[in-house]
Amino acid sequence: MKIITWNCNGAFRKKFHLLDNFYADILIIQECENPEFSTNEFKNWVGENYLWKGNNKNKGLAIFVRNSDLSLKTLDWSDTNTNYKNEILESFLPCKINDKLILLGVWTKYANSEVFGYIGQFWKYLQLHKNKIEKEDIIIVGDFNSNAIWDKWDRWWNHSDIVRELEELNIKSLYHEIKNEKQGEETIPTFFLQRKENKSYHIDYIFTSDKFIPKSNIEILDKNKWLEHSDHLPIISNIDIKL
Repeated sequence: MKIITWNCNGAFRKKFHLLDNFYADILIIQECENPEFSTNEFKNWVGENYLWKGNNKNKGLAIFVRNSDLSLKTLDWSDTNTNYKNEILESFLPCKINDKLILLGVWTKYANSEVFGYIGQFWKYLQLHKNKIEKEDIIIVGDFNSNAIWDKWDRWWNHSDIVRELEELNIKSLYHEIKNEKQGEETIPTFFLQRKENKSYHIDYIFTSDKFIPKSNIEILDKNKWLEHSDHLPIISNIDIKL
């Protein structure tokens, strides 16, 4: 199964055709507008087999299925919990592919949370739903806005803590396993702040059940071709799973 994740930096209706030649089965797109309120050309490309979530019709999180043999079903995972003052965690889109594989789309946000912004949002989400992904086949993919270089010594929801918790569930980062690189020591960035090469970071990830990793692959596309379209680079992966 081929997937692409990309924070498109908005206006995906003008950029979707850039990914067509990669023939992905599934695309996870961050900062994507709601197709329901977009152009007819975009609506026709999208079809009906997609999910979208967001508080702003111009920038949300989307999952598009491009393979007609794949079905997409939303999972009813509530983001609210009394321990977290019933806040809505941002942004996560859980679904199931062909009733076999859990796919969790991710675009972590500041979410007006001084303490638990970005990776703290994912940490809370993981605590709420960890029991749902134990012993399940799963792919967790998207823009995490996080890296181990930003770990803080007095915090228990650091990037490294989350990587460890996922590994305890036999879920690992595809990039780090294939490239044999450590968290925080990535040689290929996925994000360029203000599109400047001297402000580059690795903050987009594909985590997957470790049994899929040996025959899977991953590619971060060329910055020289893609920075004109977004401050993030698309990531493409062929994951060894039969659906």
